[in-house]
Amino acid sequence: MPDLIDALQTGCGPLLPVVTETRPLRQRLFESLRAAGASSRADLARWLDCSPASVTAVSAELIDAGLVKEIDAPREPSRGRPPVALTVNAAVTAVAGVKLTDDAHTAVIIDFSGALIAQATLQSAAHRQTMAATLTEAEALLDMALAKAGMTRASLSWVGLGIAGVVDHAAGIVLWSPLLTERNAPLRETFAAAIGLPVTIDNDANLLALAELWFGAGRGMTDFAVVTIENGVGMGLVLGNRMFRGGSGLGMELGHTKVQLDGALCRCGSRGCLEAYVADYALVREAQTALHFNRDEAGSARELLETLYDEAKAGHKAALSIFRRAGRYLAVGLANVTELFDPHLIIISGGEMRFDFLYADAVLAEVQALTAQTGRTAPKIEINAWGDMVWARGAAALALSALTEQLLGTERVGG
Repeated sequence: MPDLIDALQTGCGPLLPVVTETRPLRQRLFESLRAAGASSRADLARWLDCSPASVTAVSAELIDAGLVKEIDAPREPSRGRPPVALTVNAAVTAVAGVKLTDDAHTAVIIDFSGALIAQATLQSAAHRQTMAATLTEAEALLDMALAKAGMTRASLSWVGLGIAGVVDHAAGIVLWSPLLTERNAPLRETFAAAIGLPVTIDNDANLLALAELWFGAGRGMTDFAVVTIENGVGMGLVLGNRMFRGGSGLGMELGHTKVQLDGALCRCGSRGCLEAYVADYALVREAQTALHFNRDEAGSARELLETLYDEAKAGHKAALSIFRRAGRYLAVGLANVTELFDPHLIIISGGEMRFDFLYADAVLAEVQALTAQTGRTAPKIEINAWGDMVWARGAAALALSALTEQLLGTERVGG
């Protein structure tokens, strides 16, 4: 297997093995190869802890199916014929990832190896609208991305779709989302029927964790959490090198854990949720009260937040107080994640990471203080502001994972 740093730069997908492995060897070999970018058969045998003969047989099967191909590996000068390596046949097919928000939807097209082909952005027409209206925008965005790639829907094999809210990934249903007027919305089935392609859906925070697991800092790490702070507060969790969604697939709703009994009203309808103190709408609400902003005259929520941030940077006591209180509540949430899951790393990401008060030294020190009292060491905390397109890349990884499972999982290649 290539050096970890080399693979991080060239491959796509998790680099570390799953502790309890039940998938067929052909699927594990293929995914290891995609993660490495390219590898020899001998390295794959060592990596998968199986016989060279098994790797040879399985790789021949994958080559015959057109999913894998042989390439010349780099060699030292004057050593004769270059050794042969294997790599994923990127041209086999492509998948798309779409991330829906109440501001601007994003989409990417990636090939079978995970490499980016094209991306597109479409402004959302409304803060909250029907599922039909939202999916009309999603369909238009998908076609925009395909047009940029010079492709049609027939070029795709799968589409991943992400949305904020409580999402039943297995059933393909959105139980509740701040973007939709309906509850229990059959998003997967409806979108698949509209575009004529298989669709898989998930909560947007899970997509960000997938993006880290497939493309980012989580590729070489077995246990980590991603906490997202944008229009809400979400969390994606990777345990044992796999996404963890809970017993019914609806877990990791960090934003809706309670930090204050009978506290501030959350957009989910409950009181005292973490996001009711940390998310952008919570900061806007506080700004309207503390700074006497007129919401009707202050422009968009984003503009109002930028004004609040500028005031805090200038030393405005009320503005500073709003961010400091949000930071303290965030520290409580991160300490609870540490106590519950003991991750190696917590990655904080999302649009609000441009507001550095939320991850100031005082906030990180409070996480340390809250966890040190139990005798444990707090995990490393990193800030990652990838930009809007990373969510769509996570959705594309979700689609690529589903496609790989279909092609190489329970059924034989080509069967």
